Amino acid sequence: MKKIILTGGGTAGHVTPNLALVPSLKDAGFDIRYIGSYAGIEKGLIEQAGIPYYGISSGKLRRYFDLKNFTDPFRVLKGYGEARKILKKYRPDIVFSKGGFVAVPVVIAASRLHIPVIIHEADMTPGLANKLCFSSAAKVCCNFPETLKYLPEGKSIHTGCPIRDELKNGSRLAGLKLTGLRADKPVLMIIGGSTGAVAINNAVRAALPRLLETYQVVHLCGKGNLDENLEKTEGYVQYEYMGDPLKDIFAMADVVISRAGANAICELLALKKPALLIPLGLSASRGDQILNAESYERKGYSKVLPQEELTPERLVQDVNDLYAHRDQYRQAMEKAPGQDAVQKIVSLIEELS
Repeated sequence: MKKIILTGGGTAGHVTPNLALVPSLKDAGFDIRYIGSYAGIEKGLIEQAGIPYYGISSGKLRRYFDLKNFTDPFRVLKGYGEARKILKKYRPDIVFSKGGFVAVPVVIAASRLHIPVIIHEADMTPGLANKLCFSSAAKVCCNFPETLKYLPEGKSIHTGCPIRDELKNGSRLAGLKLTGLRADKPVLMIIGGSTGAVAINNAVRAALPRLLETYQVVHLCGKGNLDENLEKTEGYVQYEYMGDPLKDIFAMADVVISRAGANAICELLALKKPALLIPLGLSASRGDQILNAESYERKGYSKVLPQEELTPERLVQDVNDLYAHRDQYRQAMEKAPGQDAVQKIVSLIEELS
């Protein structure tokens, strides 16, 4: 039996694509282990999937001044030592990294132990963590074809982003039963990523009376972001996070408001869900979500509302416009080139292991 280490963490977007590979990797005969941070979101998601998990020390490498810049390099060095020890003991045939700073010491340790590494970059332009790992990788996969020009020549390949198969098997009726919503009124789904999105949450709640005139609202607002004052609002349900029933929520949603993380928008495309994308702004990110959203808007898959222009009034206006033209967005998504990212990546893993 061949052995593989999966790594990546920090947000669900660095974990769920790895989980999407698991069934096919098992079918291909791989024994699977995971390396992540001690207590990141990846720990709970991976352990819930029944995959043996190893935690290592993790530090973030920042482009801006922060006192942690003086201490985090020592955490990274500690993480490197821990990753090297795990790899020497388990002796995997290959490592697959979905990115995030916890993956950096794992990838570098694997390379120095002559274990082949495959990296996946989901955003339009590569992040710092993946850039640090390029020289250690045998192959670099990417989500957008436009990304290839930013990647090392000769070892980069456009695969698309692995999507969990179970998301495609949701039941609208199961979603309605779970949420207690009606079948005769459109459903608007709001999803701000695994940690939520405060700006979106605030705008949605401020606009809620007007939104509820036309839609029922399912709001995935992130951990610690529930509003108790809205618990008994008719037509509005809120959850911190949704596990397996997420597929049923997607199935019953007519339109979606979402951040523009690469994994999130790939899921929306795969499910043919018209979406209003509100990318994280430059004040809080390197701008990768803005580029992701612009790409989808150019292709006619989604409508984009810059966070700097987000107001309750504009939100209602753009959601109404999205819903009015929902069939046009679906038609554009139907024409999107088919990608079997899971099979492409698993075939690459088999080839290199």
